Order: sequence, then structure tokens, then C-alpha cells
Amino acid sequence: MISYQQFTLTNGLQVIVHEDHTSTLAVMDVIYDVGSRDEDPNRTGFAHLFEHLMFGGSKNIPNYDSPLQQVGGENNAFTTPDLTNYYISVPYQNLETAFWLESDRMLQLAFNPQSLEVQRKVVIEEFKQRYLNQPYGDVWLKFRPLIYTQHSYRWPTIGAGIQHIEEANLEDVKAFFAKFYVPANAILVLAGRVTFAEAKELAEKWFGPIPGGNKPKRQLPQEPVQMEDRRMEIVDKVPSNRFYKAYPVPGRYDEGFYAIDLMSDLMGRNETSFLYLALVQNKRIFDSISVSQTGSIDPGLLIISGQVCDGVDLELAERELNQAIQDFVDCSFQTVDLQRVKNQAEASLIFGEVEVLNRAMNLAMAANAGDANLVNTEAEKMEAVKTHDLEKWAHRLFIEGKSNTLYYKKKAK
Repeated sequence: MISYQQFTLTNGLQVIVHEDHTSTLAVMDVIYDVGSRDEDPNRTGFAHLFEHLMFGGSKNIPNYDSPLQQVGGENNAFTTPDLTNYYISVPYQNLETAFWLESDRMLQLAFNPQSLEVQRKVVIEEFKQRYLNQPYGDVWLKFRPLIYTQHSYRWPTIGAGIQHIEEANLEDVKAFFAKFYVPANAILVLAGRVTFAEAKELAEKWFGPIPGGNKPKRQLPQEPVQMEDRRMEIVDKVPSNRFYKAYPVPGRYDEGFYAIDLMSDLMGRNETSFLYLALVQNKRIFDSISVSQTGSIDPGLLIISGQVCDGVDLELAERELNQAIQDFVDCSFQTVDLQRVKNQAEASLIFGEVEVLNRAMNLAMAANAGDANLVNTEAEKMEAVKTHDLEKWAHRLFIEGKSNTLYYKKKAK
């Protein structure tokens, strides 16, 4: 259970405070409700590019990192399809430094061509390293557009291609900032050795004067219900053949998420899972296999991926996998097996709340989804899942017309 208090500034900034006076740190986490799903299809990669630009200096602070390092602080950020997150950890005595830094870049970045060019090159190099210069790196660059035909999850967070990043200009950057980087579209979490009174005073002092702006109205294209199986093949210079299968599933906060999450653990979380025992240990069809779901806010994916054993062709691997999936659907789920994966999942939740920074992030993400207390209901929702829920979702998901399959083939010498 993560305790918290909350308030909202007059400019619309939501503030959440989690006190933990056993910690020597104070943590600030800021989420902006903008991710790659909010981008123009002709200008993708902007949310991630902007994350980099946020470290290029602001209106009154030309160098973001130097003042933070001087007070023993650390910071970083990440972008997902659904949101952009910035976080700072400092010795609790220096919390006001975090307020000064974070509020100044929310107020106004130091927009300049030099910063844009520097960060553009960094992001382009990151794109090349992640997607073009490593084996299997382009899987999701190519697989996503097959799976998503309308929704903006069809491109990766870093962008659909280098061209969009190359074409970004300063006016685009300013417009993106003005639309999304406003208090009304943000959530601020303070955690660690901080009092509610101190947090409120500092939030009003540093963030209160910032113009609130308007929260953008999100109108994303809805993905049509998939009615046919889809397939694609990639041939490249890779060490071995790999196989990928993806099925549409409900979103992170929709009905069925926890049942599917536990079901995916039963299927392919570790070496005791159903698919591992059937296809890796017993039949030696795959060297490795895993199952997971994306956990995105809008409807996401359950993904099965595996490295095929040398000498086993992908067609045989697919037939064996399909049979193993059907065997899984037809099996009688045992309460003892379900409880085992529940225990593993709940242990992960508890471990994830050890660090005060993780607690701050979890509160921020839950608040961004509409209710900070969602973070305190996860264990209860997992525990409520029964074997008949697994059966229901297994029969609903693994049916003809719902799969997306990718063969990643090793190029013949």
C-alpha cells in the first residue's frame, strides 16, 4: 500500500505527495500526458525527440545537469507510446533545486537551432543503433504496421523512420511544447523525505505562476476488430531463425488485463511455464520462448516470441507452437498453478515498491490513467482472478482470424 495525499494548483497541475521519512532522498517525478500515440502520422518520433530536447537548457537555466550534479542529484527520462516521464532524485535537503530545475523547463525551454541539431543527431544515431545496426532490431519497426492498421501504436516510440526526425524544425518543436507541455497536461509527484506542507508550499512557489494552458483533447483513430490472420517474413543476416506471434488484447486498465497477464505467465514466464516445457525442454523445437503482454493504455498485444533450434524450419516450429497453444487452451487450469504465478506477480509488485523512486513513478502513472489509487488495487485485482477467467480469455484470444505472425529468417550464405 502506497500512502499519498494530493492537491491541484490553480493552473491545473495535479500534485501527489508520498511521505517516507525513512528515506534520505526526495524524489520528483513529472509525467506529461503525451506519447508517440499522440503524434501526427507524418511527423512521428516527436515525443521522444522532445524528451531529449528537455535536457538542452531552459529559459533561465542554460545547463540542466550541472546544477543538479552539484547538489548530488540524479535524473533521467523515458518516453512510451502513452506518456513521457521525467524524474529527479536528490538528497532531501536539496529538494528545492529539483523544483527550480523542473519548473523552469515547464515554463519555457531555450529553443535554439543548435540544441535541436545536437539532439536530432543523438536520436538518429539511437534509431540506427536500436533498429538498423543490430540483429532483429527492425522487428517491431516492421511488425507493428502489420498488426495496427489504424491506431497510432503502429509506429515505435522513436518514430516510423529517420526521415521524420530529419525534417523536424524549430517551429514544430515550439508548437509541440505549447500544446503538450503545460501544467494542465501534467502530473507532479513528490516522494521520500518530504512533508505534505513543504511540498504544497514549494509547488505553489515554483509551479503555481506557470500559465496552465489547456489539456489537449485526445481523438485517436480506433483500431478495427481484427478479422483475419496476418503474416509477414523478414530475411536478413541474423544468427538464427526467430518466430513472433502477436494477438490483440484489452488495454492496461480494461477488463481482462490481469487474467491475461497471469495467463501469459503460465504460458511463458520462465522455465516452468507451459510452452517452455512443451517446446524447449521436451520437443527441442525452440531454444528459448517467452510470452508477455505490452500493457499499453489502449488495447495492446500478447506476444509470443522464440528462437528456433538449428535444423528446425519455421513452418514446423509454427505448427508445433499452434498445437501447444491449442493444448494450453484445452487444458484444465489448476488452482495451484494459478496461485504460483499470482505469488510471483505479487512478489514483483512488492519488490517494485522498495525504491521510493519506483513508488513515485507508479503513483504518477496511475494518476495519469485517472486515479492514483489504482496503484493500490493491483494485488487485489490479481488475487480476484480465478481459473474460469483464464479459460474464458484463452478461448476468446486464441482463435482463427486473431493472430499476427512474423518469420525472421536467417539469410542463406
